[in-house]
Amino acid sequence: MKAVVMAGGEGTRLRPMTSSMPKPLLPVVNRPIMEHVLRLLKRHGLTETVVTVQFLASLVKNYFGDGEELGMELTYANEEKPLGTAGSVKNAEEALKDDAFLVISGDALTDFDLTELINFHKEKGALVTVCLTRVPNPLEFGITIVDEEGKVERFLEKPTWGQVFSDTVNTGIYVMEPEVFNYVEPDVPVDWSGDVFPQLMKEGKPIYGFVAEGYWEDVGTHESYVKAQADVLERKVNVDIDGFEISPGVWVAEGAEVHPDAVLRGPLYIGDYAKVEAGAEIREDSVVGSNVVVKSGAFLHKAVVHDNVYVGQHSNLRGCVVGKNTDIMRAARIEDGAVIGDECLIGEESIVQGNVRVYPFKTIEAGAFVNTSVIWESRGQAHLFGARGVSGILNVEITPELAVRLAGAYATTLKKGSTVTTARDHSRGARALKRAVISALQASAIDVRDLENVPLPVARQQTARGSAGGIMIRTTPGVPDSVDIMFFDGQGADLSQGGQRKLDRVFARQEYRRAFPGEIGDLYFPSSVFDSYTGSLLRNVDTSGIAESGMKVVVDASNGSAGLVLPSLLGKLGVDSLTINPGLDESRPTETAEMRRSGLVRLGEIVASSGAAFGVRFDPVGERLSLVDEKGRIIEDDRALLVMLDLVAAERRSGRVALPVTTTRIAEQVAAYHGTQVEWTTTSPDDLTRVGGEEGTIFGGDGKGGFIVPEFGSVFDGTAAFVRLIGLVARTQLTLSQIDARIPRAHVLKRDLATPWAVKGLVMRRVVEEAGDRSVDTTDGVRVVESDGRWVMVLPDPAEAVTHLWAEGPDDASAQALLDEWSGVVDSAGR
Repeated sequence: MKAVVMAGGEGTRLRPMTSSMPKPLLPVVNRPIMEHVLRLLKRHGLTETVVTVQFLASLVKNYFGDGEELGMELTYANEEKPLGTAGSVKNAEEALKDDAFLVISGDALTDFDLTELINFHKEKGALVTVCLTRVPNPLEFGITIVDEEGKVERFLEKPTWGQVFSDTVNTGIYVMEPEVFNYVEPDVPVDWSGDVFPQLMKEGKPIYGFVAEGYWEDVGTHESYVKAQADVLERKVNVDIDGFEISPGVWVAEGAEVHPDAVLRGPLYIGDYAKVEAGAEIREDSVVGSNVVVKSGAFLHKAVVHDNVYVGQHSNLRGCVVGKNTDIMRAARIEDGAVIGDECLIGEESIVQGNVRVYPFKTIEAGAFVNTSVIWESRGQAHLFGARGVSGILNVEITPELAVRLAGAYATTLKKGSTVTTARDHSRGARALKRAVISALQASAIDVRDLENVPLPVARQQTARGSAGGIMIRTTPGVPDSVDIMFFDGQGADLSQGGQRKLDRVFARQEYRRAFPGEIGDLYFPSSVFDSYTGSLLRNVDTSGIAESGMKVVVDASNGSAGLVLPSLLGKLGVDSLTINPGLDESRPTETAEMRRSGLVRLGEIVASSGAAFGVRFDPVGERLSLVDEKGRIIEDDRALLVMLDLVAAERRSGRVALPVTTTRIAEQVAAYHGTQVEWTTTSPDDLTRVGGEEGTIFGGDGKGGFIVPEFGSVFDGTAAFVRLIGLVARTQLTLSQIDARIPRAHVLKRDLATPWAVKGLVMRRVVEEAGDRSVDTTDGVRVVESDGRWVMVLPDPAEAVTHLWAEGPDDASAQALLDEWSGVVDSAGR
């Protein structure tokens, strides 16, 4: 059997290490990753191998040649352009068309039993056998589900945490019959998991999954690269190490000179012809490449040093990677997570801070303190985007410098000359950061429309009027010392997952576009923003019956920006209104849960005493709405969703409503009663927004005070929801308490369980396994439906080490029992 080694990837996440070296040539304990792969193939008798190459192909060919030194026969299939995982193998079809073949990545470190994999393939009579393994964090891989016979039931490429239903992932190792080429179009990019396998499954072809035992690490990030070195040294993976083990865990290659007074604390590796002087200390999980000089007094711990590096006296290297031919001068310090590219000079007594990237051929001057990346690459944060954009403590995690870099990255994803709308809430911190953002956008050839302080829905609506995107800066809800930098697309909606990943990649590389002097963007301040917003709102939302109703309402603006829109809006509506807390209060840009609750209690007292039809309370940025009925009673947010749903559905009598899957199923009863239907979405706001903007959608909400009014816009808008509510109540001539009373009570309980990141995938697999024959919905997370209609939903949090559970039953006791049962499943899997 022949093998195919895929060695064409650029390895962009590993820059600057891969700036001048293809990823398969990156050394793991002084031997290229691909050489470890080739030696594994040889151990299992796969000596005839085709290597697919594209990026820096000549370097791969020059290093391995025809494979004679390894006792193998290597040939090469060169791609003129990237063809994807399947397209690159199709490019080598001529050499593979006669018999089954094995496909393996040239940049993943593994010791899997390939013979066992091949035998499994033959026994099953498979067209394709996918080699699978179990990993703690499946987000960066393709998840695969197989049945008891090993037949593949489902693939999902690079899921979000809400889509994780297993920890069993595709390793990119396959055994295939040549008939598979019939499903791969030549000379165009084609992927196995994304294109070919779904088609094979659709046609019922035999695709099997083999869960391999052993070690596998996809060396795709700096963290996994350093981890792979440690795993080899600690013998967690069965690969050959060149050299001699002179003491337990201390490996020294041929020709290396290690002074007897050097301190060596294994496991560690010292490459051939390296020189370690007296007084140098090399500690655990360090790898010193060929011809490296380590001077006296130098200290290395968990450091990976490539070939021909000079490590000066008293220098200190911790948890870093240093590229080949680099000079590190006396007393220089390189901190944990830093990466130094090839052929750099790190000056005397300079300090390179953790997670900094220094690209090849750069000089760090003597005594310099480097805390940002030099030229391009930067720290790639694990979770740049959270639920509310990019969030953190003002001037600690979110600084003006970070705001500039984020805005520069965002601008780089847009065309030169595009327009971006900027806005903020009424806090001083947001004002300061927005100025930094505007400067960065203009410097990147972007025109800026600055709205200054406006409600969030106004910022979204104005962004959708001809801008390529938008940025809003606000205080994090409920956290006064934190801020959110929110990024919008051209429709004013939050960036999609794909848009976030694109921005994340540009930010991680710091490959920012800079404008030439004549290209600096303009800055202008549009006029009549509030009039434009209210005019459009009143034209699109049905306000008939309001003026004739004589209705009185109480509106609490919460001392936030919603109060900027209300005066002109309420006057044009012709409604008798009492507005409380209308003025802006810079000292209170957000409110805690306790402040919000006490505000609602006070609102209820005013509504009851004034004889108003109802009361509403906006959040400080006018995005969300809370309700109080005519009796002054607070209508909880999840209940307010049902009340609004009932009102809208009763008037429309057709269409669909968009609700997240965590919503009570009583919503289905309410919708069906009035001839409408529910479309369930994930808990992600951008998914709810997507469905909210589709034709036929008449309403959307998240049960947390966020409402979508599709005739006006597809995003949460407290003001639009308020106008719609006034019209609905005026026309239906029912009070909110009467509407609330006719809707059955829901019994949905929620619980959050601490779950280490390393076991999140395992937890979700256990949940699917425990579900057995019960109905399972994987719209978001895993929702298990019992035969009696009770359901529980398990959803891993995308940003924290937490798993969320919801359960619904006919009463609280039933829901509680279900919650307890599945909490036990999650807890046991997480131990």
